[in-house]
Amino acid sequence: MRNLFHAVFYWVNIRSWAWLTVWLVTRRDIKGREGIPRKGALILASNHLNLADPPILTVVMPRRVVWMGKQELFDIPVFGILYHLFGCIPVRRFQADLRALRRSQDTLQRGLLLGMFPEGTRSVGQGLGRAEPGTALLAIRTDTPVMPVAIWGTEDVRLPRDFFRRTPVHVVFGEPFRLPKPQRLTKEAVEEGADLIMRRIAELLPERYRGVYAGRQPQALEAKEGAR
Repeated sequence: MRNLFHAVFYWVNIRSWAWLTVWLVTRRDIKGREGIPRKGALILASNHLNLADPPILTVVMPRRVVWMGKQELFDIPVFGILYHLFGCIPVRRFQADLRALRRSQDTLQRGLLLGMFPEGTRSVGQGLGRAEPGTALLAIRTDTPVMPVAIWGTEDVRLPRDFFRRTPVHVVFGEPFRLPKPQRLTKEAVEEGADLIMRRIAELLPERYRGVYAGRQPQALEAKEGAR
């Protein structure tokens, strides 16, 4: 019943005031949306430039996104309640948050789409940084395909200043892929998976946003292509 409530609350709000707000604030250029699987477990892995990234990505997605977000957001009065009502999963960053891991695994087992920012924080002005291990660990443990997503232009969005200015925002969806299944789930295997996810995101971004991944490309055999 709780999951049904979250889903209904999600779609009622996303298709009303959330959509209208994003439309008023941004002018969106979206590529690759036709490649988003319409059903089945999927991890959406995106770079992160602005607090506006999750709402914008949520509005342009054709299916519900269950976002993972830092615990600090859930501690904000009023906004924290909204995050819970949307069914988001709080994460205590930079530590082993087993409760968040269990909830995220349950989300994927139910065939839903889980939204994550592998870097664990925003990277404004620096380009992509190294990923935290969580996204790769989850993808390997659950054998769930990862869809890389690049978003930029949101670093220029400022509220309430930008109402009606319609700041240009770009979103590019890449092809879903699976991380290689290691014989043993070691720290090194997870780090390699995290690095591969970030390189897949980097190749969708303009060079100036690629940070430590500038000039680097994923190798053809590093991942099984396609969300099978």
